[in-house]
Amino acid sequence: MNGISGLQVDLRQLIIAMEAAVSLVGMDDRNHGKRVGYIASQLGKQLEYSDEAIAFAFELGLLHDCGVSTAQMHSYLINNFNGNDAQIHCENGHRLLNGFKPLAKFATPVLYHHTPWEELERTDVSAQVALMANLIFISDRIDVLAATHSETDSSPVSEKVVSSIAKYSGTYFEPSFVWAFKQVAKSEVFWTALEERHVTCYTRDMGQFDNSRTLNIPQLKQFALLMADIVAQRSPFTDLHSVRVANLAKYLAVSLGLVKERCEKIEIACLLHDLGKRYIPDTIVEQPGTLTDSECAFMKQCSYETYEILRHVNGLEDIASWAAFHHVGLDGVGHPFYPYEKDSRIEARIIAVADVFQELVQDRMYQEGMSLNLAIDKLDDLVIKDKLDSKIVILLKQHADECFDLAKGQELAQCEG
Repeated sequence: MNGISGLQVDLRQLIIAMEAAVSLVGMDDRNHGKRVGYIASQLGKQLEYSDEAIAFAFELGLLHDCGVSTAQMHSYLINNFNGNDAQIHCENGHRLLNGFKPLAKFATPVLYHHTPWEELERTDVSAQVALMANLIFISDRIDVLAATHSETDSSPVSEKVVSSIAKYSGTYFEPSFVWAFKQVAKSEVFWTALEERHVTCYTRDMGQFDNSRTLNIPQLKQFALLMADIVAQRSPFTDLHSVRVANLAKYLAVSLGLVKERCEKIEIACLLHDLGKRYIPDTIVEQPGTLTDSECAFMKQCSYETYEILRHVNGLEDIASWAAFHHVGLDGVGHPFYPYEKDSRIEARIIAVADVFQELVQDRMYQEGMSLNLAIDKLDDLVIKDKLDSKIVILLKQHADECFDLAKGQELAQCEG
């Protein structure tokens, strides 16, 4: 077995992690994707779908909103039954999933998951794709209506939601789905299972089933690139940051003489290190000036959010900790884990140097990046303060021009080594 084929990561667990990252943008509701997956799977069971089709529906529910990039877009989708702008996130989700082969089968259903049934029947898609897309549409609207009625109406939620959905049978929703919903809605368990603690446990349990679909390290890198793309959608300020940090960190790891698999895993950790930034409110993401104390508190939580997303994926334990601890200095101080935990492994130290250096030299809309010499001075200052590893900084300085080019977005052939 060669050096880069040893790690195998379960695809469903990665899909669950992807949903966890995507749902951060909702802030007040982190379980919409989980509930849609659960509802879709229950309707599929009621209609006696095959186990394979039910599993597909569940995973499609988890992935259906991967194209949502901002809290504003999330709010719009919650407050509009089928507004004209809903198609934007469908198209974005289709683009993201279609570019990654292991998830490409979900791309077209995601593209059409806000298309009314009477219109979907006239499109040039297969019957199975049309059914799955509409199954997610009705599941999505059931969840939104349930949340809306529970907040505004004292009448039984089930009666209100069933009544609302039934009005759209044959127009927005395929009639058999409406029938199936009427059946499952009679069970109190169906509604109880949608509560946060239950749907979270259900999703976690589903992630533990062995479904014989795994990704190796090259495929995992492609998945990490997809996730970096999702993070970059939040703001032009974050665009390509994770990719450039990954290129630089891998170059440093290779130059340090680490074995190939460790270098590949460092690269993946860098691509995933800012997943927690999905949690930051839009107003803070777009903030060009100095942050307030409360805004800084959100920023400090990002690393922990990254850790929580990744740590439940079997095989990603090292990658999760390297990505999460990239803000912890050699003195053990760093948000948000200090003073309880400290990771002093070389991988986390490499990522820390690459992350700081790339941020220093990156051009932003409101500020030009630092020159090479000034950025190195800043690194030296952080070494003196016991924040960065002097050995890694010295290595960067020995390859200063190459590192500067990588941090600015210029790939090098050596980085492939």
